[in-house]
Amino acid sequence: MTSRPLSVLILCTGNSARSILAEALLNKIGGDRFLALSAGSQPKGEVHPAALELLAERGFETGHFRSKSWDEFDDNSFGGQLDFIFTVCDSAAAETCPVWPGHPMTVHWGIPDPAAVETPGPQQRRAFEIAFDQLKQRIEAFVAIDNLDPQRDGLKAELQAIGRL
Repeated sequence: MTSRPLSVLILCTGNSARSILAEALLNKIGGDRFLALSAGSQPKGEVHPAALELLAERGFETGHFRSKSWDEFDDNSFGGQLDFIFTVCDSAAAETCPVWPGHPMTVHWGIPDPAAVETPGPQQRRAFEIAFDQLKQRIEAFVAIDNLDPQRDGLKAELQAIGRL
């Protein structure tokens, strides 16, 4: 396995909520072992305010998050090779993805969309908290795996099982 941080791209269609939450969580929980990035196939252009609010309340710096296209990562322009791609929404998982450099392992971790609760208030807040907690549980399980060599037999099945937590 490599000594560089493992690069993980988290995809969702809009890159405004779930993928942003997952990026924040993996960078915090994974520490120096990981470089988490997020993007969308059809980015909304802004991060959902409820996602930023929740992250800020939980101690995350939020000033650097932005909604961006997966086109930013379809070559080595970001300065590295992708090791893993996690799709966190069903529509992104079903889309035809670009050919990623290095052929990273791709796994689907579907999470219900908290932004589908459109009216700000307690229900929307709860939807974001549930998504955050589900992503946190999966990311903690992911970083706890000792051997994350993308070439290792059985790793994809382990990661798919995490997606069913």
